[in-house]
Amino acid sequence: MFEFSLVQKIIIWAIPVLFAITVHEVAHGWVALKLGDRTAQMLGRLTLNPFKHIDPIGTLLVPGLLLLLGGFVFGWAKPVPVSYQNLHQPKRDMAWVAAAGPAANFIMAIIWAIVAKLGLMLIHADITLGQPMMFMGVAGVLINTMLMMLNLLPIPPLDGSRVLSSWLPGPMAYKFSRIEPYGFFILLALLYFGILNLILWPLVSAMLGLLVSVFHLPAQIFSIL
Repeated sequence: MFEFSLVQKIIIWAIPVLFAITVHEVAHGWVALKLGDRTAQMLGRLTLNPFKHIDPIGTLLVPGLLLLLGGFVFGWAKPVPVSYQNLHQPKRDMAWVAAAGPAANFIMAIIWAIVAKLGLMLIHADITLGQPMMFMGVAGVLINTMLMMLNLLPIPPLDGSRVLSSWLPGPMAYKFSRIEPYGFFILLALLYFGILNLILWPLVSAMLGLLVSVFHLPAQIFSIL
């Protein structure tokens, strides 16, 4: 693992984190638009301008503190508004809207893996640009993989809970949705007791292993940050 100053860490992580969070939210709004709801579009949220999506705590404070503390970096943006009743088939379509965010992170993880691979090729060719490309590519893979797996957990208000709710019968979906006011505290408890790491790490490791295999990356590349 390389030793980086705080400024170097910010330079490496800033663009991947902003893109991971912003594109995740835009994906929700874009799929909602395709399925009949124009709310996000009318509010100007279908844009890659990060300032339209930044949440001071989730986009700046939390990732910044995690950078200082080390370990995984993740965060969140202001949720893109979706009007459930405007969707063509609300119960079914909400699952597609919810799944769009993690799907976007999956695609971005692949793109950043390609960036990391190109960075390695430039390093081998003794081109200076290669090292920052590799570091930023690795950061992009890590943040997007972590966000994807975290959001797939069936804990309200995470995206996985929206998907699960769409599959449940009406009365069960209603009872399940009543957990949402406590979802953030459930996540904090899981994080505090180390359970969240036990759940997420095998999933994240599997995804990283897949990318290493597909793109023929060095086995330890995702341990450099």
